[in-house]
Amino acid sequence: MPFEWTEKCEESFQKLKTLLTTAPILALPNKNVIAYASRQLKVHERNYPIHVLELAAVVFVLKIWQHYLYGVKCEVYIDHRSLQHVFTQKYLNWRQRRWMELLKDYDVTIQYHPCKANVVADALSRKAVSMGSLACLNVTK
Repeated sequence: MPFEWTEKCEESFQKLKTLLTTAPILALPNKNVIAYASRQLKVHERNYPIHVLELAAVVFVLKIWQHYLYGVKCEVYIDHRSLQHVFTQKYLNWRQRRWMELLKDYDVTIQYHPCKANVVADALSRKAVSMGSLACLNVTK
């Protein structure tokens, strides 16, 4: 029996075309948060300075989403200004150097996002024993 292109086939084809060419499949990044991640600090991490905890939060998020982030341009928004300059620092301890090596595997840019404008992440980071601030990722291909 030969295949017959019916009206129902045409409707399904047009619907599929529409779905494949409209949001959310072909959407430009709009800087909306797509996920949150957090964890409690380990006992030894509670003594880390704030800038180290902020870097640890970035590393934590990159490790969680690594299968989506390898090979794509990624922006990480943080509320700690000193991390913007972490790539240009000359003197890092062994832990920071190891994390910097991990960051070099990604096409990542760290952007400062003021604490006052980052209400949700700031509220969550003030909760007892958290991972510092949450990182908002913006991924572009």
